[in-house]
Amino acid sequence: MPRDPAAEDLRAIRIDQFIAHPPRKVWRALTEPELVARWLMPNDFRPEVGHRFTFTTEPKPQVGFDGIVYCEVLELEPEKLLKISWSDRKRADWTVTWRLEPEGKGTRLFLDHEGFDPDDELQQLSRRIMGGGWRSRHFRAIAAVVEELGVEELGG
Repeated sequence: MPRDPAAEDLRAIRIDQFIAHPPRKVWRALTEPELVARWLMPNDFRPEVGHRFTFTTEPKPQVGFDGIVYCEVLELEPEKLLKISWSDRKRADWTVTWRLEPEGKGTRLFLDHEGFDPDDELQQLSRRIMGGGWRSRHFRAIAAVVEELGVEELGG
């Protein structure tokens, strides 16, 4: 069931979306570094608990972001759960959790991006910017990558 957007949590971004493909394909889009780079950022991710990696992107000076996200894989349950730390080593010290639940012939994909300080204006600005990006851009891009995997697996 979709979450109520009116129930705003100043400490987190919480989103879910149905993707019309099985968890196996959605999991690939979340854990294969070259696929993650297509919908999020270039990275040196490996799906191993304890693996430290980075994402790199354009700096965002308005929120004090230099373009590097320092991460660590905290939890991993293939095709079900991926939890990572997400830090800029300055102000951001967050966790991002992806949960996959089979739904009919597809997958309900849940995102919890947590740890925002409700009393920090810059963190709240970051939460609004990132929440908009997750909702409007990244979830659509994940679905597009998964859709392309379906075509690749059919041989074209």
